Amino acid sequence: MTLPLTLAVLAMSAAAAGVLVWLEKRPTEFGRVRLLPTTTLIFLCIIVAVVMLVHLVTLMGGHTGNRFY
Repeated sequence: MTLPLTLAVLAMSAAAAGVLVWLEKRPTEFGRVRLLPTTTLIFLCIIVAVVMLVHLVTLMGGHTGNRFY
């Protein structure tokens, strides 16, 4: 993946997490079931954002993990 694509995925993941947190904080109506599993999707967006941050560090020349060779 290129740097612009990595930054775009990171931005979209952060924006989606923000929207999902906003949806999670809305008051619920009695007797109405939410059809979107916001908590699961928030965690998924955070995981994608962390993976993109690690990929961004490696694109910038950083090393992640232990390299013994």
